[in-house]
Formats: sequence, structure tokens, C-alpha cells
Amino acid sequence: MDLGLKGRSAIVCASSAGFGFACAQALAREGVNVVLNGRDPKRLEEARERLAREIRPGSRATVTAIAADLQTSEGRRRLLAAFPAPDILVTNMGGPKLGDFREFGEAEWHAAADAYTIAPIMLIKGVIDGMIERRFGRIINIASRAVRAPTPFYGLSNACRAALCTFSLGLAREVAHYNVTVNNLLPGPFATERQLTVIDTIAARRGTDIETVKRERTAEVPAGRFGEVGELGAYCAFLCSDHAGFIVGQNLLIDGGSVPA
Repeated sequence: MDLGLKGRSAIVCASSAGFGFACAQALAREGVNVVLNGRDPKRLEEARERLAREIRPGSRATVTAIAADLQTSEGRRRLLAAFPAPDILVTNMGGPKLGDFREFGEAEWHAAADAYTIAPIMLIKGVIDGMIERRFGRIINIASRAVRAPTPFYGLSNACRAALCTFSLGLAREVAHYNVTVNNLLPGPFATERQLTVIDTIAARRGTDIETVKRERTAEVPAGRFGEVGELGAYCAFLCSDHAGFIVGQNLLIDGGSVPA
């Protein structure tokens, strides 16, 4: 299927690895000019080189890397100054610490809100008017299944991601008339660095071994496995396409069936 994305442009946040890289990869394969972002310049350049090698011969798609910490206003300014008019914005901010909410002080709550709610909203604010003016825009927020099924010990994530997604669903209804869509992807357990961190944390809290926790978490997924990041990337690319213009303001689970309908 031709997604109709050739020649479009995209900013994909936190895209040197994991979900972000998978989304950038799927978009680049469709001929999208992609801007990668990350905080580690070396790791980011390695991702840029890898993605550039994968672009089909004859494609005019480009891959650019902008090193910036998007959890800071200066980092966001630098990114948007370098690439102010994307057709597509994929926000992706990793994940906050796990733990009992009573373990976190006020400063940690403010930091999580800044990183996982305010930062994505400020990026959206920076690009939305241009999308409206051009009568095309796709905004995808990569959040978490915890938005639909809040999870114990994910207090920072539960609160901050739910706030972002609720904001986005309201915005989606404001801008849909201009062929600008806003949707949230809610991934469940995937084979990522973040998943390894979660497993390590659970094992340490319970005093059990990592393999036991991994087997238990896999057994909770009706699909019988963790997701592969390429699956989420493909979903993201479709949501950015011409074919997805009628998908507006949705929280879309991609979790192997782990959250009941």
C-alpha cells in the first residue's frame, strides 16, 4: 500500500533507538524526510547513518539529526529553529522512574510533568499553526497502555501521560477540520531497553530473578510474546498517511491484547 507520504517531512523525538527509531525508520521507508533527535550526539549520528543506508536507491528522502534535550525549553527551541515546519510530529519521551508514589518528592513530580506532559505540548504548540495553514498535519504521541489501564508503581507515568493524552484528544477535535489529526499510541510490553529496566526493577523489588519476571510478563500477553518495535513503527507510519485522515483523537492500544477491551 502506498501511504502517500513521499516528500513529506517529520520530526521524530527520542529517535536514536527504540520506538522513536522504529517510527523514523518506517517513515523514511515511505519517502519521508526525517529529522532524528536525541541527547547523545554520538548515538544519534550512528542512528542517522544506519537509517540513511536503508533509504531506497532513487529516493530523495533525507535523514537529518538534531541533538537536543527536548525536556528543556532551549532544546525544543533548537530543534524547531532547525526544522520549523514539519508535516508530521512524533512525540516520544521515554519513560519516568517506577516506584511507589510516596517515594517521590514534589521536585520529582514537577520534573516528570515537565518532561512527559509539558515538553510534548510545547512541541505541538510550535508546529500546529503551520500544519493548519498548510492543511495537512499528523501528530502522534507515543504514550503507554497505562493511560487506559493505570498500573501500580507507575504513578509518574500514569499521571503525566494521561494528562498529555487528554489534552491531545481535546486538541484533535479543534484541528480535524484542517486535515490535521492528533492521536495517541499506547504501547504495552515491547522488547525495548525500557522493558528491561522495568523487569530489573520488578525483580529487585520482589527479590526474584529477572527470567522469572520476564516469563510472568510474557504470560500476561494473550499474543504470547513482547511486541517488536517495528510493529509500532508501521502503525505510526499508517496513522501519518493520507489513508488515516478520518482517525481523529484516539487512544490506540498496541499491546498484544494485554488490556481487555
